[in-house]
Amino acid sequence: MTKQKLILIGNGMAGMRCIEEILIHSPGCFDITVFGSEPHVNYNRILLSTVLQGSTKLEDINIHSLAWYKENNITLFKGESVTHIDTKRKIIKTDKNRETMYDKLILATGSSPYMLPVKGSDKEGVLGFRTIEDCQEMIKISKQYKKAAVIGGGLLGLEAAKGLLNLGMDVQVIHHSSFLMERQLDRAASAMLREELEKQGMSFLLNKHTDEIIGENRVEGVRFNDSSKIAADLVVMATGVRPNVNLAKKSGIETNRAIIVNDYLETSIPDIYAVGECAEHRGMTYGLVAPLYE
Repeated sequence: MTKQKLILIGNGMAGMRCIEEILIHSPGCFDITVFGSEPHVNYNRILLSTVLQGSTKLEDINIHSLAWYKENNITLFKGESVTHIDTKRKIIKTDKNRETMYDKLILATGSSPYMLPVKGSDKEGVLGFRTIEDCQEMIKISKQYKKAAVIGGGLLGLEAAKGLLNLGMDVQVIHHSSFLMERQLDRAASAMLREELEKQGMSFLLNKHTDEIIGENRVEGVRFNDSSKIAADLVVMATGVRPNVNLAKKSGIETNRAIIVNDYLETSIPDIYAVGECAEHRGMTYGLVAPLYE
């Protein structure tokens, strides 16, 4: 039987878990090619905070080695982004002028950190917390500078803040709400968490809305909409993520907040599927690994 050509766009956790399931349930059915825009093998993004905190090494968070891709006859193109899908001819094009045909296509383009649309957010020293490169840049900055501001008092923001604290930085967490992790905790539990984190050396600015990142070329501080300001050599924005839907949208695939899929994870275009944080199923998008794997 001739193998069908399967392309996965996105080398992240949900997309590669999907490939694992295909290898288990339909071994030998597909000639599989994976395109990942990051220059790495598939790694556990959840553990980035432990790398930042110093308890895990970068090489220890890899999920699949290069040897695993080879053993399973998977062609991997790292550091290469798909820029166009010709849904009529069933061809994808990449930023390296590669054209590849497919029979089935899975979109696993994930999400990007939401960067607050405030003046100065493009300055040097303003980062999201999403990739290995973000992690490496924070570690590098911590060796030269000491004042860090983390915008976002949710789980990701607190994990970033803890990591920066462990790197020896003076960390202030800025949050728009009156208490931390308001989606997961009630006020009493949040107060207990805050007390514990303050003992560890973190400080908090609550009910604060960022108005501007100040400085010349490099960040020097944060100004709020009440005109108060703080000094900062590093600003980490941990204010949520947005599904990456641009590729799907410009390819004529139906999107809402994310790429709309049915109960079979099929998109509006035949033979194209979507999985992970970029997919929207029955009006819901998911940002946690467990429901995405399910």
